[in-house]
Amino acid sequence: MINKTIFLAAFLAFISLAQAQTQQEVVDAIVKEASENSQLKELAFELMDGIGPRLVGTPQMQQAHDWAVKKYSSWDITAENQQWGEWKGWERGITHIDMVSPRVKSIQGMQLAWNPSTSKKGVTAELIILPEVKDSIDFQKWLPSVKGKIVMVSMKQPTGRPDDNWEEFATPESFEKMKKNRDSLEDAWRDNMRKTGYTRRTLPEALEKAGAVGIVQSYWSKGFGANKIFSAGTKKIPMVDVALEDYGMLYRLVEHGKKPEIKIVAESKNLGTVPTFNTIATIKGMEKPDEYVILSAHFDSWDGGTGATDNGTGTITMMETARILKKIYPNPKRTIIIGLWGSEEQGLNGSRAFVEDHPKIVANVQAVFNQDNGTGRVVNLSGQGFLNSYEYLGRWLHAVPESITKQIETHFPGTPARGGSDYASFVAEGAPAFSLSSLSWAYWNYTWHTNLDTYDKIVFDDVQNNVILTAILAYMACEDPQKTSNVKSVLPIDDETGKPREWPEAREPNRKGGLD
Repeated sequence: MINKTIFLAAFLAFISLAQAQTQQEVVDAIVKEASENSQLKELAFELMDGIGPRLVGTPQMQQAHDWAVKKYSSWDITAENQQWGEWKGWERGITHIDMVSPRVKSIQGMQLAWNPSTSKKGVTAELIILPEVKDSIDFQKWLPSVKGKIVMVSMKQPTGRPDDNWEEFATPESFEKMKKNRDSLEDAWRDNMRKTGYTRRTLPEALEKAGAVGIVQSYWSKGFGANKIFSAGTKKIPMVDVALEDYGMLYRLVEHGKKPEIKIVAESKNLGTVPTFNTIATIKGMEKPDEYVILSAHFDSWDGGTGATDNGTGTITMMETARILKKIYPNPKRTIIIGLWGSEEQGLNGSRAFVEDHPKIVANVQAVFNQDNGTGRVVNLSGQGFLNSYEYLGRWLHAVPESITKQIETHFPGTPARGGSDYASFVAEGAPAFSLSSLSWAYWNYTWHTNLDTYDKIVFDDVQNNVILTAILAYMACEDPQKTSNVKSVLPIDDETGKPREWPEAREPNRKGGLD
């Protein structure tokens, strides 16, 4: 009996050691493939330089969806574009903005998204700025004066230098003086806007109705050369965003009575109603095909740049992870889904639609790993309020090389996301979904939704780091003999109510964007 017991223990120990070695071999193979055969640069070139920005409703978005399906197919991964709604179809054309009086100068700027086209001759008119008003009645008296004019609707910035540049070179006294002056000007601008009775969002439409022939804004991102580019607030007249430097020059000319005139040629195409998609790729599970590990990234972008770090880097991270897993781990125990979501930028619409349309998948999620916030290496991981997340995420992270995990700060159980990126769509339905949150690399000022979000801002060493992390986490989640717990923790007290905060509720997607 003793000999049998010893033999059984030895046999089990051998099996355990063999399994551990197998796991380590897979991890080592993932690291080797990601490091020595990386496809990241080619994927980034094809997506960012070849296709370009991926604004929902544009031909470029459709091209990206089709490209991804073909790329997955080349890796022997099944993929399809799943329609979840419709959107206003639009395609950007050429934008030329020129000052034609009191002198000639080409102006740096671009048309805003979904703005109607001008004629090829464009619009030429005098610039005017918003007046200081006593109240909304005073503003209404001024409003007819915009007829036939192009109106400047943004504040004139007192400096075009970022704060870190001031901090490095200015005297402390000069830096503080600048900030105090800027704060004062911003307060005065907001107060004056309030007095008009309009907001930054509602003002363009009012100016258009009053007879303005164009609108110029400058949404500075507080970085050298960086402006945030979103959508137009007009339905018939051109609305453009102009670089801080040119905007300030034009504004000062108006202030000094020089009556500058500019010409705007902003060509675009209204394409009617077009379908919107998520690109969904699948690697079928062998033992537990009805349980799912989801690799998540939004595919769409704004179109000031080429959507490189928001969210091209997240996209290529998940695609490269899928390629490596298919090669190294072709028969996962659980099914791996790679979701490239559409219209995240307008409210997580693609992922919310997927969650709404696939309740059985969502109910059987083992884990969702989402990457969105830039090109940096992952440095933060939260349990998103799931009580037992430490137990399984901790085990999975243990398999990741220390060179990667030593950079990661964890927060357990954490609190659930209420928005921000697509993992929140799954969290709201109680599915364990986690954000692989990245180091900044000046993301918020320089690349998030800006004209500078381009290929050259990608830090490929950091993206490769994230591929290794994601691939190993996905592998470990697939192999885990246990189904993950989605038990929710008691959330912190809400200071306003004095009661524990409630879990976020699922929100419906907008399935008919821009079609009102």
